[in-house]
Amino acid sequence: MAIDPKKTLDAYRAKRGEFRLLDVPPMQYLMVDGAGDPNTAPAYTEAVAALFPIAYTLKFASREQLGIDTVVMPLEGLWHAPDTESFTSRRDKSAWLWTLMILIPDHVTSEMFATAVDTVEAKLAAKKQSSPSLRTVRIESLDEGLCVQTLHVGSYDDEAPVLDRLHNEFIPENGLRMTGLHHEIYLSDVRRVDPSKLRTILRQPVERV
Repeated sequence: MAIDPKKTLDAYRAKRGEFRLLDVPPMQYLMVDGAGDPNTAPAYTEAVAALFPIAYTLKFASREQLGIDTVVMPLEGLWHAPDTESFTSRRDKSAWLWTLMILIPDHVTSEMFATAVDTVEAKLAAKKQSSPSLRTVRIESLDEGLCVQTLHVGSYDDEAPVLDRLHNEFIPENGLRMTGLHHEIYLSDVRRVDPSKLRTILRQPVERV
């Protein structure tokens, strides 16, 4: 049976209605950067279309070459904007800057990654297709350290009140301040789950004042 880090890593545990402090260790991701409204920006769709084929190619390579089988992890995103209100009250998606990510095992090397990208590119070329974002994907370690996170259930557009409570109540009331970027982990498949039932972990790196 494939290893599922969502079931073993504390960083993938969250409860609805509960803000929890935790230490998130350094972890390795596939990453690609972009900007704009995720609902309308072509770059967003292209980034997702580049990440998952690489992740699956790495999964199969790990299983065949190393005998290690892990599930492909869900899409994640780091989000920021010129001002906090773009996320909370105004939700000005056109101003959003993002880094889309998929967690990959520590045993994945830069050589394995390069081979996976070449493999995906060759398969696309055989179909006379291409991926504008494929060669912009990178491997990078993210060390978030102390974080606050919670589980949001519902539409992405309904996150604003939760983020407002996190930013303006829980964090200052607990002697904390925000440090890193707003982080979302998309546990549900948006293609198959009703928006009202989408499960998303919301995470904010912090430090003690």
